[in-house]
Amino acid sequence: MAGIAGCFGDSGGTNEDAPGADGEMIMKTASETTAAYSMSQVISSAVSQNSDVTVDARPSQGTNRNVSEVVQGKTEIAYIQNWTANKIRQGEKPFGDLDKQPYQVFHLYDLAWFLASANDGWTSVTDIESDSTVSPTPSGSGTAEMLTHALDFAVDDYERTSVSYGDQAGAMSEGRLDVGAATYVNLSIEPSWLQQMKSTTSLRVLDWPDNVVSELQDDPAIVVSDIDMSQFEDYAHTPDTLSTPTLAYNFIVREDHDYDTLYSFLETLWEQRKGLKEQTGLLAPLSEGNAWVKNTYTGIPFHPAAADFYQEKGIWSDKFERGKEQ
Repeated sequence: MAGIAGCFGDSGGTNEDAPGADGEMIMKTASETTAAYSMSQVISSAVSQNSDVTVDARPSQGTNRNVSEVVQGKTEIAYIQNWTANKIRQGEKPFGDLDKQPYQVFHLYDLAWFLASANDGWTSVTDIESDSTVSPTPSGSGTAEMLTHALDFAVDDYERTSVSYGDQAGAMSEGRLDVGAATYVNLSIEPSWLQQMKSTTSLRVLDWPDNVVSELQDDPAIVVSDIDMSQFEDYAHTPDTLSTPTLAYNFIVREDHDYDTLYSFLETLWEQRKGLKEQTGLLAPLSEGNAWVKNTYTGIPFHPAAADFYQEKGIWSDKFERGKEQ
């Protein structure tokens, strides 16, 4: 993040040097092997083939880097998640004193994260004890930071370990791991490594107590989702409804991004939204208008082009904040 602050002059306003002013946008989400990157490829193709805006989807090195590149003008549009958004809002490192501010554009998807165990009889995160080995996703991930924070509301102590997603089942079977992490993409799709965990262990989904859920819901850094567990099979135990921390991934642009280019981007993507799910089911929610403004970030305004677009489509809410014209 070095070099973000002070790398621009004091002049504002939309001009030929504004991001996207040439009708070209680099889009970044995550690494090449992720579902998010494949989704970005579908989006970029849909816009590029049906408008004068050219979108180039490229791999990313993570949401922190995405913020850096958007602010520096190296990437025109990129996604972040609500945990990072809260740090931006609070001015926490490495996002203090940003010379240019990120503005929201649209919601891509949600990853509902939960904790699971193969230990017989365990049903809640409160079953975790001081000598329990817990891997709330591998060390160094933004998700690990969020889940560790959430666990602090429910558990006094545990043995933090780091196990990759694909190795969790083996570690549980060998008694090296009491609790691992798992996710549902868009609250309904199980990744292949989670399916493998279920097939090789008696996997038990751990619930969060109601009082802890209430505290998590009051935390501005956390989004909580309620998941109907009847849609899933082959677990040794699940609650009827799982209320669990969720990361909401939304796209951002720089505050001075070219208005016309961004508006054209959104307009074209909206026109193509019905066909997106034919290329990947992960984009199916975008066929419904309200999904575009789902789980918005408090304290981060919408770019004026996005605000005007959503007002036109009838999905703008008075609780949203419109960014200042540049």
